[in-house]
Amino acid sequence: MKEYIINAPQLQTIRKRISAIFVWLLCWVMWIYLLIPLVALSNWVMGDKKMINEMRWFGGYKSLLELMEIYLAALIVMSLLWLCWIFARALRSQKLLPAAQKIINDQDQCDFYNVEADALQLCKKSKLMTVYFDEQGHIANLDPHITH
Repeated sequence: MKEYIINAPQLQTIRKRISAIFVWLLCWVMWIYLLIPLVALSNWVMGDKKMINEMRWFGGYKSLLELMEIYLAALIVMSLLWLCWIFARALRSQKLLPAAQKIINDQDQCDFYNVEADALQLCKKSKLMTVYFDEQGHIANLDPHITH
């Protein structure tokens, strides 16, 4: 199978790497936060003597119901935040929210990506193109698959 996705973490900025690690840790903490009470609940339902004594010590099923309310509230808050994020992304994709206003011309693109102006124009006109990268993540070659 061909490797179409560039796997080059060295090309990411430090800020992006730290952000990705932070999001990864946050997701694992949320997963564990939601998973541990389910394990305790299943042990209690299955009749684990130690867990039954612990449940009595902490107030029995009434305290369990209070904890379930807290977990439900946490799930609702996380779901609302997720839906707000999706809504904001949808608004941005429909251009209802302003994006960056910097105007870039073809020469700027050619200079930034280190490609020829003719190759860029051919790629703009083609429906399908292949971009080849070197080990440093720079564009090595453009192949504009032009059909006549």
